[in-house]
Amino acid sequence: MPRLPRFTAPKSLTGPKKHTALTATAAALTVLAAGTPVAYATLGDGAPAASHTTARAFASRGEAYIETRLLFGTERPDGGPDVTYRQFLAFVDEEVTPRFPNGLTIQEGRGQWRDSNGVIERERSYELTLLYPASEARVRDARIERIRDAYEKTYAQDSVARIEERTTADF
Repeated sequence: MPRLPRFTAPKSLTGPKKHTALTATAAALTVLAAGTPVAYATLGDGAPAASHTTARAFASRGEAYIETRLLFGTERPDGGPDVTYRQFLAFVDEEVTPRFPNGLTIQEGRGQWRDSNGVIERERSYELTLLYPASEARVRDARIERIRDAYEKTYAQDSVARIEERTTADF
């Protein structure tokens, strides 16, 4: 259940006005608190059959795929120069594209993480998204691990984060 904000009556309200404001607020919060579970319940199994049919039709479109996202930092823990945009694109051309020639997506970002000394590090980063048929997951796993290892070794990185989700895709 969502946390409700705490109400504090303005200092300008005193006596009966303050009591009325507090009572009205308490009543409104009671209605909200009682209504929230009801609102959530209508989104569950009690939804009309048409919604379930539409959801099933939507979910059945496409094939089973795996979406893998890799997060690459650019700051070098050994104190060397940051990985440049040009260097990262060259890495993608040499290490990623040969293993995933059908396509990929790159997004630039800013990230932060706590290093082994407990210091919060902030750096420019890249998110690489790979999408491939679920039936190829075992073969693709080895390729992805080679990409991660190559980046860590080439740019003296502590790690490359890997995030995976099962999904459906239709091209």
